[in-house]
Amino acid sequence: MNSFVEKVNFLAKLKISFFFLIDFEGNNPVVYTFKEATKNNIFFNVNGVSNAINKRGSIPDIKVVKSISKQHYTTCFREVKKALRSGETFLLNLIFPTQISLSCSLKQLFYSAHAPYKLFYKNQFAFFSPECFVKIKEDIIYTYPMKGTVSADIQDAKNTLLNNPKEIYEHNTIVDLLRNDLSMIAKEVRVARFRYIEKIKTNTTPIYQTSSEICGKLEKNWRDSLGELLLKLIPAGSISGAPKVKTIQKIKEIESDERNFYTGVFGIYDGNTLDSGINIRYVEKRENLFFYRSGGGITFLSDLEKEYDEFLNKIYVLVV
Repeated sequence: MNSFVEKVNFLAKLKISFFFLIDFEGNNPVVYTFKEATKNNIFFNVNGVSNAINKRGSIPDIKVVKSISKQHYTTCFREVKKALRSGETFLLNLIFPTQISLSCSLKQLFYSAHAPYKLFYKNQFAFFSPECFVKIKEDIIYTYPMKGTVSADIQDAKNTLLNNPKEIYEHNTIVDLLRNDLSMIAKEVRVARFRYIEKIKTNTTPIYQTSSEICGKLEKNWRDSLGELLLKLIPAGSISGAPKVKTIQKIKEIESDERNFYTGVFGIYDGNTLDSGINIRYVEKRENLFFYRSGGGITFLSDLEKEYDEFLNKIYVLVV
């Protein structure tokens, strides 16, 4: 951990470009210069800034081979509901792996999927994330929590999403949490845009997603302690829950295994600005088998059937 902080601070102060990756538990963060990343078989694309050859392939085909049983999901869901009733958490993101078949390699998936935050890591995993973690530009830090989705194909989809009590509660909770998180490291934190809608294309059906923009002012010398700033903000609130510390404890009790780099964060620093994403829409390789991790936020308003369907429906590839 100390070596990560020291290297990030050293490179940032010298304005040397670097790539970083932090796991959900915060146990194994890594940082490489762009050249070191390439040598280590790590390829990234962050809003068009990439160390990979710019090429596209055909849309990958993902099919479910084996998911967790409805019974197991129900047991875990009820444990979350119990924690909600006791006040241990107000919102908990419940995550599970699903075994899938994949029509291409992980590297081909990296090239073919369309998303602002993409990563291929040493043939161990690849992901194509639509969600920003933080951006830093001209001493201002920004974050854009994404909470609330609905199929764009249903009737009156936008109003259905905007007026859904569960989605409203979930989004409000995360906006409040991330506003507090930014306040630990920034001043004059404010919500610049609240619950705006974006349309996302997938290889199955398009979806509408609600996001918000939160920003605050950093000290002029933020590069001197960039490593510490990043570690203070993890894990990202939108994929853990609130209150963060208690909710993370419940996640460890309820979920079957460690998340590792899934729902961690990664990003790049180009010498002046920082841009980073949350590690979701994530496919990992285990002993030549592929697993896709997915899930959703559970609140006191959550319905078992709807949450289980959302868990399965999030297994897709983002496309142009």
